[in-house]
Amino acid sequence: MDILKSNLFTPHTDPESDVTIYILSKKVAPVQEAFYFVNDSMSADGRYLWFYCAFPPSGTAGQGRTLGLLDLETGDVRHFPETQFNHASPFVDPADGGIYWGMGDSLWQRGPQPGDCVELVGSIPSELIGNRHIERFATHLTRSADGKEFFVDAGFGLQVVFGSITIETGEYEFWHRFDRNHNHAQFSPTDPDLILFAQENHPDQVTGLRFRIEDRMWLMRRGEAPRPVFDEPTVVTHEWWDADGEHVWCIKGGQGTWRVNIHTQAIEDLDWPKGAWHSHNHSSGKYIVGDTNTKFYRGCPSTVNFLNRETGQRVRLADNPEMPGRVGANYHIDPHPRFVGNEQLVAFTTTVRGEVDLAVVPTADLIARTSG
Repeated sequence: MDILKSNLFTPHTDPESDVTIYILSKKVAPVQEAFYFVNDSMSADGRYLWFYCAFPPSGTAGQGRTLGLLDLETGDVRHFPETQFNHASPFVDPADGGIYWGMGDSLWQRGPQPGDCVELVGSIPSELIGNRHIERFATHLTRSADGKEFFVDAGFGLQVVFGSITIETGEYEFWHRFDRNHNHAQFSPTDPDLILFAQENHPDQVTGLRFRIEDRMWLMRRGEAPRPVFDEPTVVTHEWWDADGEHVWCIKGGQGTWRVNIHTQAIEDLDWPKGAWHSHNHSSGKYIVGDTNTKFYRGCPSTVNFLNRETGQRVRLADNPEMPGRVGANYHIDPHPRFVGNEQLVAFTTTVRGEVDLAVVPTADLIARTSG
């Protein structure tokens, strides 16, 4: 992509692998991050690339970040302060580059152009919330396979309440209520009535105690009770759907990436990358990106890596130094690599310049480098 070699981006070549990544040069915020890896941050035509913004010491990863946008056709980089969101809720419409996000009790959306207006899509009913404090609208929004709904795994008071919002009408449908923390709910890419979700570490709001994960991955069909993916309690992390809707992916205890059949529970163990933190698969199944660390803490050093499963070759994209202090601790600056823009690019967060930046690299460059 020729635009990557324009003054919009600063190239950085990894000294170990000789891979060149492209860092967004223009700063509309001190902290500019790639999206959480579950959601694509780019329109399918490759024109609009959205990213998270933070203005230290304002806000946190849970509350208070906003959105920036790079228009790769015009070269404009903009910040939209009205897009303040909680958790990692933003979702990009692949068709037109518009953005949806959750804040407070509501789902909002706007188009990518400066003159586009913010519109309310729908809200969690007030009678469901009462006078309780809303901690989370959605961990990360996902749209149903038929395109009609977004899933909402809201947390308020001492409960987590699952439901969905119809985009056209704003109607809310209640699915389930939990008395401990469950999150990362994601609509199936092929079945509009099925979700994947996670049992999460539970911070008790009364005692201050923390209760650890016992059985991480769960499924739930609309109108039915939740059920675990595995027959035996299994602790994994960072799950996401395969595009086929028959498998889910996850990280197994920092030791690599699993692909799991949701019907048979059969596991394909990639055993990569060592020290795994997050991963994401190309829809072909041939390529994987992932990040690693040796000792996790917010702002810890990390690497970003690419694996060509056809050749078995792997390559490092970036070696991210530690980001100490408030910036590293408060804004969830994990690399979160992901294939974006119809899988033409890999986007991730990097600290190679000593600040928090958005970086991209063409997928074709990584395939070529690992195909010899």
